[in-house]
Amino acid sequence: MAGGKLSPRQKMINLMYLIFIAMLALNMSREVLSAFGLLNEKITDANVSTSQRNTAFMDGLAVKATEQPAQYAAVKAKADDISKISDDLDSYITSLKSASIEKIKDPSDYEVMDKADYFNNLFFVGEKYRPGGQEFLDKMNGYREEMMKILSDTSLTKFAGIEDVKRSIEANFSTAEVTNRDGKKEEWLNYNYEGFPLVASLTKLTQIQADIKTTKNEVLQKMLAGQQATAMSFTQYNTLLETSKTAYYSGEEFDGGIVLGRKDPNTKPNRVELKLDGRPLVEGQYAIENGKVMLKISAGAPGDHKIEGDLIFLENGKETKVPVDVGFSTISMPNSAVIAADKMNVVYRGVDNPMTVSIPGIPDNKVNASAAGLSRVSGSKYVMRPGAGRTVIISANGTLPDGKPVGSKSEFRIKDIPPPIGAIRGETGIVRMERGGLEISTVSAVLEDFDFELNINVTGFSFKVSGQPTVKVNGTRLDAAAKGALRRAQRGDAVQIFDINANLAGNSGYKLKKISPVIIELTN
Repeated sequence: MAGGKLSPRQKMINLMYLIFIAMLALNMSREVLSAFGLLNEKITDANVSTSQRNTAFMDGLAVKATEQPAQYAAVKAKADDISKISDDLDSYITSLKSASIEKIKDPSDYEVMDKADYFNNLFFVGEKYRPGGQEFLDKMNGYREEMMKILSDTSLTKFAGIEDVKRSIEANFSTAEVTNRDGKKEEWLNYNYEGFPLVASLTKLTQIQADIKTTKNEVLQKMLAGQQATAMSFTQYNTLLETSKTAYYSGEEFDGGIVLGRKDPNTKPNRVELKLDGRPLVEGQYAIENGKVMLKISAGAPGDHKIEGDLIFLENGKETKVPVDVGFSTISMPNSAVIAADKMNVVYRGVDNPMTVSIPGIPDNKVNASAAGLSRVSGSKYVMRPGAGRTVIISANGTLPDGKPVGSKSEFRIKDIPPPIGAIRGETGIVRMERGGLEISTVSAVLEDFDFELNINVTGFSFKVSGQPTVKVNGTRLDAAAKGALRRAQRGDAVQIFDINANLAGNSGYKLKKISPVIIELTN
């Protein structure tokens, strides 16, 4: 167009063409500048929304760390470190952007931001960097290195997606050399900021802020999701047997079910309100260990016991109550075998026969026994005082934990107290003793090899010396008449004490069987 000899007219046409092309270039430049400005606005708006999400996330994590410190405190500490590193670089870039448009009257007039002077003068001097350029590089490199160091911690690498975030940080915040369109290596700072219009550099800086905020959001989300996934992992569960009652009987249908129970040591109630049989449990009667409320109480007396109340957790700043309604049964510990003689179901008339009545698996307070002459002392202990007749039937009835009644009956033979044996000076049968000893000895009656310790009161007896009339004596010792007859006896004579009258202490109405006599052979 400009070669060779041209006529004045052609030169004028060519000049007009040049002016026209320059006008097109000028219009194109303004449109591009405005486009960069609008893009910068959109990224800025998106950054505001991301910042709000990050702030809300950190607030929520702080609440969780307060409510469940064992589970979330470590995650909160890492999140704080990431937030500080991210906020430091974000604030630095904000200060760069603010300083670059400080002298522009209308920051929204992007068409006047066509010069590259500000960042050229801040970052570059010849082929070297000014302090401002080196500081910018150091900030970018410091952010990348510190983030990679935190994310390489073994407490975070176990979380899914963390490695993807690390690769993203390496790519988005790399300051390594860049290959330009001519295939030549160029420094990252020169490639991105040298000679670019101000609005383009501002948009690139805003995009870096977007990458910072997005990276922060991704890391925080993956950390929380990973911690929650760990807490919900099936390795944190064990199996529990859930039953409608604490004991079952042979032949009864078992209705138990196997359920999963959490055993996470980090899940601890903030407060415990429990009662045992209506009595509040106090400190020392329970302890929170490995995510469990360990009870440190006595099993108590035999019978059913109930534990009820609430485990209280903090959730989103509010108390959440998990109700507790469980129970257990206490039975008496066996300390001996039960061995019974089938033919020895016997009770004796005239004495208090101690008896134990119980039904295995049912507490004593839910067992009742009844029979003529039977009365309860306490618990499973009873006393039987049989009356007339030869047998007595004792009925025992109880209530199973499911409310069903159960019972049985046992028949006992009633026997009289066996005949007592007369005794003198505690000796029975034929007794050799001196005359003087007999005068002062006491006549008694005993029950040899009897299961009950009975106190038999002698009220009188007959005294007979051979060849002399029988003497009736009241009391337990020889009276004057009996002693007179004794003085007339000879050495070797047999003296009889017979027709001994006696009664039971405390039960004088019971008539003892005839008491056998005692014979004394005089030794002088």
